Amino acid sequence: MFRRGVRAELEAAGAGVVRVLAEAADVDEAVRAVAEHAPDVVLLDVHLPGGGGAAVMSRSPGTSARFLALSVSDAADDVIGTIRGGARGYVTKTITGAELVAAIRRVAEGDAVFSPRLAGFVLDAFAGSIVPAAVDEDLDRLTEREREVMRLIARGYAYKEVAKELFISIKTVETHMSSVLRKLQLSSRHELARWASDRRLL
Repeated sequence: MFRRGVRAELEAAGAGVVRVLAEAADVDEAVRAVAEHAPDVVLLDVHLPGGGGAAVMSRSPGTSARFLALSVSDAADDVIGTIRGGARGYVTKTITGAELVAAIRRVAEGDAVFSPRLAGFVLDAFAGSIVPAAVDEDLDRLTEREREVMRLIARGYAYKEVAKELFISIKTVETHMSSVLRKLQLSSRHELARWASDRRLL
């Protein structure tokens, strides 16, 4: 559903933005699409199934494409890891259609694009004041979708708000939340919020 909305927004922007518009549901499809279409800009889901956006970049050596990350996550580790992987920008899914089109145009022209908050993470990281997190065995137990649900719940989102943000049902949110609490051996969303805060995942 989200990809359809993005496609409609880009197509409405006209031929000055879109020559070939291909979609990919996972890393393997994305790598093939980059190789086949040689795009100027790849709009990249940070948590794309099959290894995430970083895997697409690492498996596309030699491409002239510029990568712009688009994610529900604005966690420092995600932003920093994606930029270290080669992305030229990082925007969140709260961005408007017009802002997204403008961001794609800027990246195509060679600019780097971040919201002010995310730009601060990048500057701090490369100045040495943020050290990317070491491997977290607890976090690694969670699937990419469970991590998205976990971050939103830990920030205080209601199940209904999480469902709307991620384009999934409330029942699916509840299922993911139960799995997150079980895997992390936590008993409530309040404990989850403290757990996520201690790991700077918010």
